[in-house]
Amino acid sequence: MSDELAIYQAQGFAQPIGLGVAPALVIVDFVVGFTDPAHFGGGNIQAAIQRTQRLLSLARMLGWPVVHTRVVYADDGSDCGGFTLKVPALRGLTETSPLSQIVPELTPRPGEMVLRKRNASAFFGTELAGWLVGQRVDTLIVSGCTTSGCVRATVVDSCSHNFRTVVVADCVGDRAIGPHQANLFDMAQKYADLLSLSEIEAMLTRNTGER
Repeated sequence: MSDELAIYQAQGFAQPIGLGVAPALVIVDFVVGFTDPAHFGGGNIQAAIQRTQRLLSLARMLGWPVVHTRVVYADDGSDCGGFTLKVPALRGLTETSPLSQIVPELTPRPGEMVLRKRNASAFFGTELAGWLVGQRVDTLIVSGCTTSGCVRATVVDSCSHNFRTVVVADCVGDRAIGPHQANLFDMAQKYADLLSLSEIEAMLTRNTGER
């Protein structure tokens, strides 16, 4: 990996973006079905959910806009598409399915956006970009699952919409650790800053103290 990293460094990748002045927290698909290896879960997802509790508390204390995403399909499958062709079991994530409900540890509060989506990215075919612009957001702080799937797709689209993007590395998870690590590396080189929860906390504490 050190030789590969040297190639990226020599080519000028992984330049730091930094936080802007108006962050929002986007929590991607931390729903019940992704906590259970018998359905869509496994790996380090549960650990990431536990740490995201701290991140969410911080966002609420600082008054950031908060977005929770869910994958939701119609009961009759009429809005299913390519994503469900590749993963047919996703069709079971309907509005009322227990598997598609946000985990109790991260229950949304009034005023927090709950975004329903049918594809990997939280931006594709949704009102997210317009909503964030309306909130005057310039930075997306991203947690959720899976790192290699819906988190990555959301991060790439966030960058494409010109938001500063920060992936909280220990608040994202995947059902397999290899794809998790590979995608963290790649996102850090091309699309986002990669910070730990403790680094985010220290940075925000320092910034608050300087005001």
